[in-house]
This record gives sequence, C-alpha cells and structure tokens, in this order.
Amino acid sequence: MSRKPDLVLRQIFSHPIPINMKWRDIIHLFESLGADLEVVHGGRERIRLNGQEHTFHIPHGRVLESKDEIIQIRHFLESAGITHHSHEDRSTG
Repeated sequence: MSRKPDLVLRQIFSHPIPINMKWRDIIHLFESLGADLEVVHGGRERIRLNGQEHTFHIPHGRVLESKDEIIQIRHFLESAGITHHSHEDRSTG
C-alpha cells in the first residue's frame, strides 16, 4: 500500500477519531485494499471487501464531518478483517 492510503488507514483507527477526512481519500484506501466500488442510487457508494458489503452515503461536499461516519468505516474495515495492525503485519511479513 502506498503512503497516502496507509496514512488514511492509520487515521481511521486513531484516537481521538479524526474529522474532516476527504471522501476521495477513503475511496483510494478502499481501492488500494482491493475493494469493489459501485455508485448506487441516492448518492450512495456500495463497497465490497473481503466478502463484506456496506453502502455508505457519499457526504455532501465530499468531506466526512462527523465521527459517526468514520466509526462506520472503521467497523466495516474491521468486519472485513482490516485494521492498521493487520496491515502492518502483512507489509512487514
């Protein structure tokens, strides 16, 4: 994984939870992890990753401004077996 998606992954799992993350950076992260992405009706994006699927609302202004949005992404990544630590293990092993 390149530097930018790795940084975004670390931010998603950081404490305190960040806000004002760019949606396009989240999309680049999903793409770098091998996710399938599909824009669906109603300003939503369906993400499929490691057998898991979730549909996210594309934020107005393309910026995630609430902690709840970041928590949703974090929980989705965890359900797909992705954490910052699991990624570090793969890239060093």
